[in-house]
This record gives sequence, C-alpha cells and structure tokens, in this order.
Amino acid sequence: MSDAPCVLIGVTGGIAVYKICTLVSSLKKQGYEVHVLMSDHAKEFVSPLTFQTLSGQRVITDMFSTDYEPDVHHISLAKKADVFVLAPATANVIAKVSNGIADDMLTTTFLACTAPKLIVPAMNTHMLENPVTQDNLAKCRKYGMHVLQSGCGYLACGDTGSGRLPEPDEIEDAIKELLHTDKFLKGKKVLITAGPTQEAIDPVRYITNHSSGKMGYALARVARNAGADVTLVAGVNSLPDVPRVEMVKVVSAADMAEAVLSRQKDMDVMILAAAVADYRPVHEASEKIHKQDGAASIALERTQDILATLGENKKEGQVLIGFSMETENLIENSRRKLARKNCDFIVANNLKVKGAGFNTPTNVVTILSKDDSLEPGLLSKDETAETILNWCLKEKRA
Repeated sequence: MSDAPCVLIGVTGGIAVYKICTLVSSLKKQGYEVHVLMSDHAKEFVSPLTFQTLSGQRVITDMFSTDYEPDVHHISLAKKADVFVLAPATANVIAKVSNGIADDMLTTTFLACTAPKLIVPAMNTHMLENPVTQDNLAKCRKYGMHVLQSGCGYLACGDTGSGRLPEPDEIEDAIKELLHTDKFLKGKKVLITAGPTQEAIDPVRYITNHSSGKMGYALARVARNAGADVTLVAGVNSLPDVPRVEMVKVVSAADMAEAVLSRQKDMDVMILAAAVADYRPVHEASEKIHKQDGAASIALERTQDILATLGENKKEGQVLIGFSMETENLIENSRRKLARKNCDFIVANNLKVKGAGFNTPTNVVTILSKDDSLEPGLLSKDETAETILNWCLKEKRA
C-alpha cells in the first residue's frame, strides 16, 4: 500500500487485549503502518514484544525512555497518525481522556493527536453502565471522538451483559470508515439491495440462486464510508450486518419489492445488486409435498420487475444503478437492459469469467453508462464497490 495510512493503537489493561493482537496483525498484512502504545497495566496481559512482532514497529510504553529514535516521541507520533484507536478502553482511561489527563505516554500522545479518534470500551457491565462512565463517554463524543458500541455476552468476570470488546473485524471496519476522508456522498440517501430471494414451494422447499450478497454488502460499506445514509435491503444470507447502516431483512421477491419501492421517493441513489428471482411458484403448498412415483412439475409465474418499476418511476435527479449477470453476449445484453429499464448505469459481469460471479471474494465487471464504459479488471469486492461508486457517483455525475 503506497502512502500507507498510519494507525496508532492505544492498548490499556483489560483481558480483551488479546483481541487487539488479531487487529494489529490484520492491519499490518493489509499494508497499514501500525504503532502500538501500551499502558503499564496492558503489559500484564500481553507483552510488548508480541505487538512489536505483529506490527513491525517498536512498541511505545515508557514516557521517559531514551531508547527510541528522536522522531518517535509522542508529539511526532501524534502528528504522523491518520487515526488513533483506544482499544480496549477501560473505564479508567476513558475517564482520563475525557478530562484531558495525560500522565503516561499513551494518554499524552492521545491528547496531542489531532487525527480522528476511536474509543472502543471494554469492561464489566456495571462499570460501563455506571452514570460516571456514561457521562465520560458522552463528553468524549461532545469533543468529537468516535465511540464504538460494546458488544453483549458472557464477560471474563462471569457476568453476562454489555461491555464485551467488539470483534477485531468490527473495529477494523470502524477504522476504515474514519480513514475514508472523501465524504463525497455526505447528505445523500442511498438504498442498496443484496443477496438472493427465496420463493417458497412448500414449508420445506424453496427456489433460490447462488448469490452470497457479498457485492451488495461491499457497496453498503463503501457508500457508508463515503458519508452516505445507507439502507441495505438484504435477502437471506450468512453475512454479518453492516454496522452503522439501516438493515432491512427480506425473504421473497415480493418482500424485496415492497421494501425497495416504498422507499424510492426518499432516496437519492438506488443500487440494485440483489439476485432477485424472476419466477415464483403459482401456489405455495401449506403442507410438505411428499415425493411420488414419476416426474413432477411446478407452475411458475413472473415476479415483479423491481428495477424496471424503479426506472418507470424515477424522480428527477435520482440515480439508478442496476446489475446484469450474463453467461453470453455480456455487453449487448447489458446495454439493452440499461435502456429498457431506464437505468443511469449497469454493472455487468459474466458468470463464466474467472474471478467473477457468485460467492467469490473478487469480481470482474464492466460498468456501462448510456455513452461510456469502464472495465477496471479483476478486483476484490470492496475495490469493485469503490470503483463503481467513484465512477458512477463522483466522476460521471460531477
């Protein structure tokens, strides 16, 4: 990663510190420059050598050590940071930073840093819910710091409740959102569809497809990072919810049509990445259909064409982006779909191209407008999402 973002991670004394090892390792593997600062209590749970090995950087622990290079003192490190993450953030350190107390290397650097700050609380439920802690967190938010909501579950102390440190991928997601400084969709309402629909045959069986929802979820993350107010209408899938996005869960094509069409008038951008069933059984059996000798057939009827309906009712200035999955004549078929359904853009991909298609971590797409096209090549789903949004909603709409 060229010009790698610099992430400072302040680690304080809590049993959840072990999760931060995974976070540091993941960020380092992706090319981020990661510096870890540890409180004295944090060193009781994980050694500085562990973080030094994972980050590839000298771990900062001692306020008065002379072992560091001159450009690694707290002021220069604070200036270098693109984001400062405090995780796990104990009640004690939250009390300190909310009141400007700087009595060690970690809190001194935190106070000196002007980059976006992310606080990730982790503590006993009663400590978290104590009015003093809640007041301190409110004060942090008032000063412009970002606070990631704690998880709920079984805690190391034996209690069950809020106060669990979020999983490393959740913290990483929040870091990436803060690092995305180009908020070109700020103030825009964006609706995205994702995943398959399920059309019931009987209480046991249904018709569906191989869509995983990964492309739509990537679009939701990237749109959120760009400042949009995102609604994600998702068919049944195994992906975790996208944080800080309105999640609308649906099952059938009819469910998805109702969820999408009822929201159209409020949206600035609508991106239909879901694989919606074109047909459904005419009759849904109320009881399980038992097998019999010989062949069987199921009468099917068309589902509502959501994309075409949106195109017919598109308001002035509203941007409509569709997806086209083909196995032959990709560009010709997709251009016809672009015109027939009154889309502004169509994202086309061929199921038979290596690296594209359903349930893959990558995609190979061609983005079509009425008079232009873009072929970015093989990219990850997140990179594909960034390319789609940048080209369709920033470059072409500028």
